[in-house]
Amino acid sequence: MPPLNDLNVSNGEPLVWGRRTYVMGIINLTPDSFSGDGLGTDANAAVEQALRFEAEGADFLDVGAESTHPGHESITVEEEMDRLMPALEAIVSKINLPVSVDTSKAVAARAAVQAGAAIINDQWGLQADPEIAAVAASTGAGLILMHNQKTRDYDDVVSDVASSLSASAKTALDAGVPKGNIVLDPGIGFGKTPDLNLEVLSRLREFRSLEYPLLLGTSRKSTIGLVLDLPVDQRVEGTAATVALAIAGGADIVRVHDVQHMVKVCRMSDAIVRGWRPSSWRS
Repeated sequence: MPPLNDLNVSNGEPLVWGRRTYVMGIINLTPDSFSGDGLGTDANAAVEQALRFEAEGADFLDVGAESTHPGHESITVEEEMDRLMPALEAIVSKINLPVSVDTSKAVAARAAVQAGAAIINDQWGLQADPEIAAVAASTGAGLILMHNQKTRDYDDVVSDVASSLSASAKTALDAGVPKGNIVLDPGIGFGKTPDLNLEVLSRLREFRSLEYPLLLGTSRKSTIGLVLDLPVDQRVEGTAATVALAIAGGADIVRVHDVQHMVKVCRMSDAIVRGWRPSSWRS
C-alpha cells in the first residue's frame, strides 16, 4: 500500500500537504447517526453516496459502521463488520478515491485495509485498542488519531488535547507507523463542552506545533445547533463558517456530510489563505 503522502485524491491529483484543503466525505452505515444520514446495511445506497461525493469533489471517503455520538450503544466487532464490509468492498471497487475506515477496533481495521481501505480513522486515538497502531504499521495504512476522553475536565483544553494527541502519535511511532502516515484530529464534540469546542476552534493554530497534518470534523455538530438554535438538517451555513475559519487556523482536511457545499467553501478559503488557484485561472 502506498504511504499517505503518495496517495492521489480528487481527479487523480497527488496529495500535497499545504497545497489546498482536502475534503473527506462521511458515509455512515449506522442506523442511529446523529446527523440523520445513516444508511444501515444498504450497500447500494452507500455506493450511490460515494459516487455522488466523488462527483462533487471529495478527496477522501470515510466509511463507518458504528455510531460515535455521545450516548451511543456499542456494538460487537462482528456486528460492525457485518455492516461495514459489504459496503466498503463495494465502494472500493467503484471509487477512485482513497477510502478511510472509521473504527476503533483493530480486527475491523485490518479487515477493512485488506479489502482496500487506505486509511484507518481511530476516533479514540489508540486508547480503545492500541493494536490499531500495529495494523497501520504492518499494512502501511494512513492513521488518523482523534482526541477523545470520557470526562470534560481540563486544565487548559488546547494544551491538554495537544498533549494527548502527542502521546497517541508516539504510540503509533513506537509501533512502527511512519510519521508521514499520521494525521491528528482535536476531536470537536468528543469529551468537550460546547464552550470548549469553540475554544479549540478559536485556538486551532496552536496545534500546528505538533507538526502533523490536522483533520477537523465539525459538520452538523451540536455546538453549531446550540449557537444557531437550529436542528441538524439546517446547519450547513454554520458548518461552512467553522470550515472556513478552521482553514484559516491551519486545518488540512475537513470531514463533512455536505460535500458539494464544503468543497466550494474550501476552494474560496484556500484562495485567500493558501494562495490556491484553479487550473483555469487567468491573472
